[in-house]
Amino acid sequence: MIRVTIRRSGESGRVDSFAIEGHARFAPVGEDIVCAGVSAVSVGTVNAIESLAGLELPAAMKGGWLSSDIPATGDAVVDERVQLLLESMIVMLETIAGSYAEHVVIRQHTG
Repeated sequence: MIRVTIRRSGESGRVDSFAIEGHARFAPVGEDIVCAGVSAVSVGTVNAIESLAGLELPAAMKGGWLSSDIPATGDAVVDERVQLLLESMIVMLETIAGSYAEHVVIRQHTG
């Protein structure tokens, strides 16, 4: 199962970090559309943040695991873009989880 954990700031709801770990086991390796979808969405979001917001995230990635803490830049425009891209990632992951609930679970924590 793929486990997605989103951590948010209490008052603002800002995405502070995310972690994605595990394998969907929907199909054999190389044929697993659930893993491919989650990977495309999450890695694509990290790349989009770097390309469109100019922020290189401190992301760690290795075999079935991707995580990042999201730094505040102090630039309101950059921070807003980063948050919009992260919220978009969450919507896309929720869409996948909605169709493949037995393979993807999303937990959001505020605090």
